Amino acid sequence: MDSMKEECGVVGVIGDAEAANLVYLGLYALQHRGQEACGIVTASPETPEGTPAPDGRFYDHKSFGLVSDGIDRDILSELPGTSGIGHVRYSTYGGRLFQNVQPFFFRTSIGRLAIAHNGNLTNATAIRRELEIAGSIFQSTSDTEVFMHLIARSQKQNLRERIAEAMAQVKGAYSLVVLSKDRLFAIRDPFGFRPLVLGRRGNAHIVASETCVFDLIEAEFLREVEPGEIVEIDVTQKISSYYPLQKRKSAYCSFEPIYFARPDSRLFGSDEMYYLRRQIGHRLFKEAPAKDAAIVIAIPDSGLPMAYGYAEASRLPFEMGLIRNHYVGRTFIEPSQAIRDFGVRLKLNPVKRVLKDRSVVVVDDSIVRGTTAAKIIKMLRRAGASKIHFRIGSPPITDPCYFGIDTPEKSSLLASRMTVEEIRQFVGADTLAFLSLEGLKQALGEGSQKSFCYACFTGVYPEETPPEKAT
Repeated sequence: MDSMKEECGVVGVIGDAEAANLVYLGLYALQHRGQEACGIVTASPETPEGTPAPDGRFYDHKSFGLVSDGIDRDILSELPGTSGIGHVRYSTYGGRLFQNVQPFFFRTSIGRLAIAHNGNLTNATAIRRELEIAGSIFQSTSDTEVFMHLIARSQKQNLRERIAEAMAQVKGAYSLVVLSKDRLFAIRDPFGFRPLVLGRRGNAHIVASETCVFDLIEAEFLREVEPGEIVEIDVTQKISSYYPLQKRKSAYCSFEPIYFARPDSRLFGSDEMYYLRRQIGHRLFKEAPAKDAAIVIAIPDSGLPMAYGYAEASRLPFEMGLIRNHYVGRTFIEPSQAIRDFGVRLKLNPVKRVLKDRSVVVVDDSIVRGTTAAKIIKMLRRAGASKIHFRIGSPPITDPCYFGIDTPEKSSLLASRMTVEEIRQFVGADTLAFLSLEGLKQALGEGSQKSFCYACFTGVYPEETPPEKAT
């Protein structure tokens, strides 16, 4: 894996006096979806004294960094309320500005609202330009604020109708949570690009990007928010469901099960992602066995389940040939001249006794730019591996994603300009094989009940017109 990153994760809670704590724990579970920034907004229909507040009372905290670094016990104690939403962020097109840290909090003619978004609107630039010409003032460069302005400018009488009107104007990927003083909304785009799930904990309801949130806070998984659906939950825990847009064939992001989602999460009507990735490993062996291999190793952590599956199908022993340092943060030095491959060595180190004089199958989930893969293979050779069979649990990535993944430009994607044989030579492997697109479809359970977006492998995008890259 080189450089594809998920944009963010969202959590929403309504009906629990510990809303802030639950949102905090939910963000902790979703930390893998974004490490740049985090934030929480809580709401109460009453003042701290217990008297009704016409517009509700909202409390918020946002910061750069990990959840554990940016939010502590003292901060949580200052976020009262029985409902709340939270967000962890990795920026794609919005950039690293504090103004872009979510959730966003704003005032409208129908009351105060907060919003958090996972995805990317492909027509955000065009809508933003129209809104600015009409007099709207933007405080951030995030496309989430576009959705916020559409809701605020709507003339509809209730929030659900305003959300539906905004949905009709935007294109692209959005899994959203919107919080008012007495309601929580969960909204998903009609293609269902990004995951969004609904759960219950006691009398409270939880919305999150992944089911691993429910496991942590001991909530019951109810179902997924369906593509194109608006789920409305009020303070009495009444749930209403609406489908304001024409139904479309789903286009779930295929990179969620390949890489982004936590292995213990259940998404897109499937079992845990761990078992899907093991199945990918089975199919990878079926398509590309390595006849003289002695062991199977993974590039941790993303390649581990696929490597388990490959070893299981091949009946080769699985070994920990690479050890990952899980405590790597940012470092202010990079002695590129003094220590070769410093960045890779900071994260991974080979186990020489496992590798020495052995023919090794190395399994990873994808190749993006290929530079990291080349450094790892060089490291394995220096550690003594006699032969390296590189196996990739996805097809070659040839095209950028415009639906919430930070993908390099097409020209930076190795497979967009090289054949498989040329990639093999570039990374330095003895053999190289990618999982076929058909093999991936079979592993993911593609069929009449669910379908995935494979645009990064095919260049065929679900949108009817080429998506506009936001700036």
